[in-house]
Amino acid sequence: MMLAIKEAASDMSPYVRKTAAHAIPKLYSLDSDQKDQLIEVIEKLLADKTTLVAGSVVMAFEEVCPERIDLIHKNYRKLCNLLIDVEEWGQVVIISMLTRYARTQFLSPTQNESLLEENPEKAFYGSEEDEAKGPGSEEAAAAALPTRKPYVMDPDHRLLLRNTKPLLQSRSAAVVMAVAQLYFHLAPKAEVGVIAKALVRLLRSHSEVQYVVLQNVATMSIKRRGMFEPYLKSFYIRSTDPTQIKILKLEVLTNLANETNIPTVLREFQTYIRSMDKDFVAATIQAIGRCATNIGRVRDTCLNGLVQLLSNRDELVVAESVVVIKKLLQMQPAQHGEIIKHLAKLTDNIQVPMARASILWLIGEYCEHVPRIAPDVLRKMAKSFTAEEDIVKLQVINLAAKLYLTNSKQTKLLTQYVLSLAKYDQNYDIRDRARFTRQLIVPSEQGGALSRHAKKLFLAPKPAPVLESSFKDRDHFQLGSLSHLLNAKATGYQELPDWPEEAPDPSVRNVEVPEWTKCSNREKRKEKEKPFYSDSEGESGPTESADSDPESESESDSKSSSESGSGESSSESDNEDQDEDEEKGRSSESEQSEEEGEKKKMKKRKKVPEGQREGSSSDEGSDSSSSSSESEMTSDTEEEQVEPASWRKKTPPSGKSAPAAKEISLLDLEDFTPPSVQPLSPPTVVSTSLAADLEGLTLTDSPLVPSLLSPVSGAGRQELLHRVAGEGLAVDYTFSRQPFSGDPHMVSVHIHFSNSSDTPIKGLHVGTPKLPAGISIQEFPEIESLSPGESTTAIMGINFCDSTQAANFQLCTQTRQFYVSIQPPVGELMAPVFMSENEFKKEQGKLTGMNEITEKLTLPDASRSDHVVVQKVTATANLGRVPCGTSDEYRFAGRTLTSGSLVLLTLDARPTGAAQLTVNSEKMVIGTMLVKDVVQALTQ
Repeated sequence: MMLAIKEAASDMSPYVRKTAAHAIPKLYSLDSDQKDQLIEVIEKLLADKTTLVAGSVVMAFEEVCPERIDLIHKNYRKLCNLLIDVEEWGQVVIISMLTRYARTQFLSPTQNESLLEENPEKAFYGSEEDEAKGPGSEEAAAAALPTRKPYVMDPDHRLLLRNTKPLLQSRSAAVVMAVAQLYFHLAPKAEVGVIAKALVRLLRSHSEVQYVVLQNVATMSIKRRGMFEPYLKSFYIRSTDPTQIKILKLEVLTNLANETNIPTVLREFQTYIRSMDKDFVAATIQAIGRCATNIGRVRDTCLNGLVQLLSNRDELVVAESVVVIKKLLQMQPAQHGEIIKHLAKLTDNIQVPMARASILWLIGEYCEHVPRIAPDVLRKMAKSFTAEEDIVKLQVINLAAKLYLTNSKQTKLLTQYVLSLAKYDQNYDIRDRARFTRQLIVPSEQGGALSRHAKKLFLAPKPAPVLESSFKDRDHFQLGSLSHLLNAKATGYQELPDWPEEAPDPSVRNVEVPEWTKCSNREKRKEKEKPFYSDSEGESGPTESADSDPESESESDSKSSSESGSGESSSESDNEDQDEDEEKGRSSESEQSEEEGEKKKMKKRKKVPEGQREGSSSDEGSDSSSSSSESEMTSDTEEEQVEPASWRKKTPPSGKSAPAAKEISLLDLEDFTPPSVQPLSPPTVVSTSLAADLEGLTLTDSPLVPSLLSPVSGAGRQELLHRVAGEGLAVDYTFSRQPFSGDPHMVSVHIHFSNSSDTPIKGLHVGTPKLPAGISIQEFPEIESLSPGESTTAIMGINFCDSTQAANFQLCTQTRQFYVSIQPPVGELMAPVFMSENEFKKEQGKLTGMNEITEKLTLPDASRSDHVVVQKVTATANLGRVPCGTSDEYRFAGRTLTSGSLVLLTLDARPTGAAQLTVNSEKMVIGTMLVKDVVQALTQ
């Protein structure tokens, strides 16, 4: 057999070589002593360049020698490039193997997140932990950054992610699931979201496929909730779904519930309770309990709904409701004495043992809230004690003991009666419990020592239960595996390795390319495909040239990858590539003509020397290193002095006036333009038309430009790219509070560039953005050149879609790409609205109930003056002041930029006692975050 396999492995036909690979694990199972010779054959077949053999030999590798990672090194890039052409079965096997390989050879793309607490990423994926953190965490992260090297994604890591991404469109559910688990375990957080749409598509498949997919989605949705939130309706339950599918969808819906969508989710649950499927109804009631636990705002609503279910005719619904109510009441029992009384009355009707036991436990635990009813319940239970189930008998004994300790006058005889009945019960657990309890509460002469602590034993405060998902810790199994499905380690399961602390030597994957393969055409193609292994083309797959055959393409791919990995590059060939790109029409004609037009305008004006072009990032980690590192901030005034006039002329005034020494924001305006002050005059209102006229004056050397139209943000400058990480290029940004000219729904952002290197920086532009659903970017014009020591400012528009999710994009020069991220404070997502006091009260009356958030705060003496309050509120949020007849009350109004939802803010600053801040808004999440920011600003 061994001789036959060796001979077949050298056969000219790829089908024969494939069959030889199939024979290897069979021979290994018959005689494991042949392992060394079989590994030699596997090593030979791994070097095969045909797609037919790849999947089979990797399967043989996984069966015989999965620990021999060294065999994969030289074939890694080839496997990545062949992957899209391998048959579906082989794709699944190769992707699973490459997932484990990548976990041993590359650094974690999220390694710096624990250090930096990347707010943009976490906000994108819907984590509430960020909101709970104070402002000091960013400074601490920035201070800690220099102690750790910035993360740079290995080009081979990027190659794997890019070449597997097109397979999300595969017709095979197994392939889609394999790619999804690879992205979940290997991709940076900002990129994991691409798998959500593909997984949701699989929910239209057979119920068996749905079951496996939903198991994995349930696990993913705990840690990466944000990526499935846009597809919430896809997890709504159909009446035709099998019970197991219903319960899994219910699990996902519960995981995705947050303060924004909880009303919709609870309406769905209300419908599900009427189902005829009893197991499903029970699971729904438990889901309502979990929602009430996780989202405190709806706890009372859920509790009242569950109490209403107690009058349901179905005994199972009532029983499950009692169990969940018991857990919810433990969180705040003092407020719900009436509910405990209502439950006590149900002991006559409810027959389900678990429900009866739960009611008795509640009455015993909180007997001080129902002092009259508890003894009566014990009397009734003593009558039926012998007929009860064991679980109920144990709780009757507990109830008797607790009442004896708290109300012995009324319950002493009843307790003795119950204990005497229990002493002769058939179940030894009940007999033992009765004897133990008797010794504790009615001590004899010998055993009195422990009885002094009886109250501490029976009436000790107990922590409220935590209702958690059963999928919480299941992600330690590799997603998509049988072990994950069973939540137990299956035979043959290989643990997913932990990320290494230090990246192993990447040169082991470099492959020598024979000289005869290097012809001029291939050389050009090699140079063209250099960016293929960087982060610059997240969307492209391995089959960019459709007319080339797979084998020649894979050879050239592996050749180019090896040479790009060894660091060879040529500036001349790069220039040739750009020319060829233009000739082949890689960029659309309209984009080219726009770029040419921009360049001609800039050359005529002679304001900016040369253009720069944006590219994309080759390492994801530069996001974390650039966005969070400490920087030496250049002052606003210095930046404005060196700011080219061309930017001021070409773009509308989009600077946001910071709260100045004079109280400007009190003035009522009919537009969104914040008022400005002339230097030597009393406060003056600058209307939109006047601002436009003044902007025209900037063509002359007018001294009014910096004071009237300078782009100053209320929140001050924030760093986008540190000069060290940017190799001399430092980038800051500020939020402008004037409408963006291209789109009124966009937030206007000023990007400040500064070149602190010795060489000009050319081709500054925005590369391919990786944005969440709904968020869009309008790029700034390309900056051709930035001389050493020179600074400039550009304006870009970002539609954040009324959320504080980060806008991730690539800031590129001709030679480098940097992955950067802008996250807006919630106050910058709105524009001021100016209304009368009556209009304000009318609109506020419409936004009550769940649309109203109130917070008490103590104003320091420094923040009690009229001027300071208005200054701090308007600096925190872009709102307009509304006139108010009361001197101690302040009102502000605005609308969110994307949806136009009203945001009304009222501050009742009483002379004595605590002040009260109220925000009314349809967008509850925005209201909650705004309250937090304003309270923080006012109390500092």
